[in-house]
Amino acid sequence: MSVKALVIVSTGEVEKALTGLMWATNALRFGWMEDVRVIFFGPAQNLIFEDDRVKEMAQGLVEDEKPIFCKFISDRDGNSEQLDQLGMDVQYVGDIIAKFIKDGYVPMVW
Repeated sequence: MSVKALVIVSTGEVEKALTGLMWATNALRFGWMEDVRVIFFGPAQNLIFEDDRVKEMAQGLVEDEKPIFCKFISDRDGNSEQLDQLGMDVQYVGDIIAKFIKDGYVPMVW
């Protein structure tokens, strides 16, 4: 049985988002899981523009596993291009989340 985690950061609260990002960063860095994927979804997406710590942690993940941001949300909020410029992967995530779960990833929602 593989041990894979899907970290979904959806909170609009900075401290909760940082906790999820810290866990994902350390899980990747220290090999706690075979694979860790990170998806920003909902209110959390705007935190990358509002809080430097969230931005830095998300950008730090790019080296290990580029986080995915929901294109529907970023198009709605008018910041898809800004996310691209920060090196983030912007895609429609509904199908992606379902695929990860079907592939055995355990969802962790922060």
